[in-house]
Amino acid sequence: MRAAVDAGGDGLQTRQVKYELQLASGATPLAERISEDLTLRFTGIRTCVSCGKRVKKFYGQGTCFPCLRNAPESSPCIIRPELCEAHLGKGRDVQWELDHHMQEHIVYLSFTGDVKVGVTRSTQVPVRWIDQGALLAVPIAKVPYRQLAGAIEVDLKRIFSDRTDWRRMLLLSDPEAGVEPLRMAREKAMREVDPVFQAYILPEKPLYHLSYPLVHVPPKLVSVQLDKLPEITGRLQGIKGQYLVWSDGRVLNVRNHIGYHVVLE
Repeated sequence: MRAAVDAGGDGLQTRQVKYELQLASGATPLAERISEDLTLRFTGIRTCVSCGKRVKKFYGQGTCFPCLRNAPESSPCIIRPELCEAHLGKGRDVQWELDHHMQEHIVYLSFTGDVKVGVTRSTQVPVRWIDQGALLAVPIAKVPYRQLAGAIEVDLKRIFSDRTDWRRMLLLSDPEAGVEPLRMAREKAMREVDPVFQAYILPEKPLYHLSYPLVHVPPKLVSVQLDKLPEITGRLQGIKGQYLVWSDGRVLNVRNHIGYHVVLE
C-alpha cells in the first residue's frame, strides 16, 4: 500500500494522506472505496518479494528462508540500524548497502498514542511516519549514514519507546492530544542525548500533522490475517498507517501481507 500527501494549513504543517493499493494489475486508488463495500480475497498464492519464487510460507516479512538469510533487504540492520556496516564498506550486498544506507538519515520523534523514537532515510519523510500511523512527528537529528542514526536512536531509547500500540494508534485522531507531549519530548531529548551526538541535532522544527482517511473508528477492533480468514467483505471504514479498517471492526495490516496474492472487489 502506497501513500501520498496533500498540504494543508493549520500551523502544524498538516498533510492529508491519500492511499493506493499496489497490485499486479497496477495501482488502485482507495479514496473512493472508503464508506463503500470492499472485498479482499486471498488466492492462496505467496511469492517471495525478494527473489520472486512461489513459496508455501514466509520467513520474515514476505521473504522465503534463503532470502531471509541472505538478501540485503532482510539484514538485521533493517530492524536494528545501529548494526549497519555500510559505512565500513561491509554488508550482505555492499552496493545495495551503499545505495540505501550510506545516505542521509534522520532520527525523529512521533506521536502514535505515546511518544516514540525512530529512524528513516531523509527521502522517506513523511512516508515512514505514515506507515506507522503517526498523528504527529518531528525530526530531531540529521546524520550522513544509517549506523549513526541507529546509535542516536539507541541512546534515546533510554527515554522513549520505539514501539507502537496499533489499537491506540487507530483510535487517536485529535492532534492536540499529542502536541504538548511531543514538544516536551523534543526538549527532553535535546537535554539528555549523549553529548557526542550534539553536532547532529537539528534546530527546532515545526511539528508535522498527518490527517488520515479514518474518521470514525469502531469501538471493538479485531486484527485479522489472510491465512486464517482468506476473504474479508464489508464496508471499508477507513485507512490509517498500514491498516485497512472495516466497519465491523476487522483490521488488516497490509504490510504484514506483502507477497500475498489477492483479488480486490
